[in-house]
Amino acid sequence: MLTPAVLAAQELMPAASPGGMVRLFTTDAAVLESQEARKDLPCVVTPTKPLLGFDMKFHTGYEVSVPLRELAGTENTLTMVFRVTPSDRPDDSTYFSQHVAVPAIDEDERGPAFLQGEFNVGEGKYHVDWLMRERSERVCSFHWDSEASLAPKDKPMSLDIAANAIRPMDTEPFKQEPPVQRDQHDRPLNVKIMVNFAPQDSSSATLQPLDTNALVSILRSIAREPRIGKFSIVAYNMQEQRVIYRQENASTIDFPAIGKALTSLNLGTVDLKRLTQKHGDTEFLSNLITGEIKDAKDEPDAVIFAGPKVMLDNGLSADTLKQLGDVKFPVFYMNYNLNPQVNPWKDAIGYCVKYLKGVEFTISRPRDLFFAWTDIMGRLVKLKFARTGSGSGASQ
Repeated sequence: MLTPAVLAAQELMPAASPGGMVRLFTTDAAVLESQEARKDLPCVVTPTKPLLGFDMKFHTGYEVSVPLRELAGTENTLTMVFRVTPSDRPDDSTYFSQHVAVPAIDEDERGPAFLQGEFNVGEGKYHVDWLMRERSERVCSFHWDSEASLAPKDKPMSLDIAANAIRPMDTEPFKQEPPVQRDQHDRPLNVKIMVNFAPQDSSSATLQPLDTNALVSILRSIAREPRIGKFSIVAYNMQEQRVIYRQENASTIDFPAIGKALTSLNLGTVDLKRLTQKHGDTEFLSNLITGEIKDAKDEPDAVIFAGPKVMLDNGLSADTLKQLGDVKFPVFYMNYNLNPQVNPWKDAIGYCVKYLKGVEFTISRPRDLFFAWTDIMGRLVKLKFARTGSGSGASQ
């Protein structure tokens, strides 16, 4: 009856004046300061451990359950107020509020209502003071400590949030990237990215937020690279066998446009025309790869495939691969695969990349994304210097 989705719109509570304190009800402030757990409104609060997401931010928060019988009666409102304080900066707390409309509930309802809240933090230790109250002013409160830290082997990773920083969850996955200061000393790189916006489960009728956010995070890692000056994007969907968005030789990736294009996906239906094509998926992928690699108008410095595995009943034919010939640019595959042990087999794109003497990376965790992109840029820079050196030698 009350689901976690209800709580997606948590709000950052602003200060009453620039540099001032957040204005709270006196009773709320007293509960947060008391550090005592209140159970006037029975509830169970379970803090969630900070976990690093593909967006390179730690995601943390809480889950709370309330017996439905405690909310029985006419319509109600649950208000949650919580503050998060970095241990290293005890005077620098961040306050959040959330409001949940509760429908009328029968007296004989049983079982719990489950709610949750999330926020982002950087590396550091934090203390959280949390309360929830209903209209009749019954209160449930809880207090806990939390720590977000990278494993020693992951310390080289660059996070997208500063240490001790506290931020609300981002509700706009396709917001535009802030401007990047591009490298002007050498000829900037020109890359083509071919991304399959599809769910991990090829039979799924929806593109899950987890999959969408991971694929967008791969694109953002590329978009933030200052040594790249031009981007060409080909966004497609294998289930619908169509290109859903294209962007040619742009100085930035247009994320809002990609997000808008994804709304046209209708994975729960099947086009009758596709049903009549025995190997339509193989034909679509063959034509797409041939057109974007062999018949590319402008020779890029690299082609990067990204997305979940594409398992075809009939893989790309030998003739299709031979048509590609010897490409003059490196090819990479950032294979988004959350459970590689479930499907360890090479897919159609993997075989193609192998044929082109490219490199495939399995992206199962945020660290995989960071180190894969570091490796790709290392190879591109090395190849660029090799070409520049040979060119200088020839001119001499």
